Amino acid sequence: MFTTEDTPLPGTQAALAELPPRAGLGLKTGHFLEVLDTQPDIGFFEVHAENYMVAGGPFHHFLGLIRQQYPLSLHGVGLSIGAEGPLDQQHLKRLAELIRRYQPQSFSEHLAWSSHGPVFLNDLLPLAYDTPTLKRVCAHVDQVQNALKRPMLLENPATYLAFQRSTIDEPEFIAEVIRRSGCGLLLDINNVYVACINHQRDPQAYLDALPLHAVGEIHLAGFAEDCDSLGDRLLIDDHGAPIDQAVWQLYQQVLERIGPVATLIERDNNVPAFNVLLAETQRADALLRQVGGQP
Repeated sequence: MFTTEDTPLPGTQAALAELPPRAGLGLKTGHFLEVLDTQPDIGFFEVHAENYMVAGGPFHHFLGLIRQQYPLSLHGVGLSIGAEGPLDQQHLKRLAELIRRYQPQSFSEHLAWSSHGPVFLNDLLPLAYDTPTLKRVCAHVDQVQNALKRPMLLENPATYLAFQRSTIDEPEFIAEVIRRSGCGLLLDINNVYVACINHQRDPQAYLDALPLHAVGEIHLAGFAEDCDSLGDRLLIDDHGAPIDQAVWQLYQQVLERIGPVATLIERDNNVPAFNVLLAETQRADALLRQVGGQP
């Protein structure tokens, strides 16, 4: 298991510093030039690691320039932490090289799986929460942290179905992974709301059961709404809409409990003009200042 006493990779001491307790934004390629030209007052930027797993090119050129001005978070979507098979060692190697290159303040991945043998599925799929899965996920998290020589954050999932064979409640499962592995929690509040509505659970009770002391970053995003075959509400975590008021309310409640923490505004579909996203970061920043006792 990774511990902070392990020998870090060269230059990673500074990278282990936390993200600032401010609002950040997912960095989109269409906003590269605007960010560099205007240098907006944003706490940090986050990128998907898999978009930068090449040696060079324009993405690296612009990210390198922006990294000189802002803290950076790397967010993985392809490690397949929950898969039954072993982790992809080449993927892990590319990830370690990317972290050495940019020295991000944070790295996070999903509590999900997206691969089976040689087949990669373009989705983040749910797990059956039982003892064998718990042991496997903990082993994979340990492997990642040992390879990267740093702690990671694990993100709670947005789900649309649950396995009948599950014997552990999801928040309890997450808490136990964190306890055994020493990783932190990326608390995606939109995922909490989406999953709880879909499974007819109380979002507040779900949050109460999570190890909120381990939160190292928060994600906020929007969702799409539909109905299932029974006519019940079905929420889709599509990151394609403004943050819902119910999610804002849960976010404020969490901040009032744990204090200011780095908060990312996610928008991956129907991406609006940069100033629209900037307004959402400003709303989150206002709440962060409020709970921190700042004007």
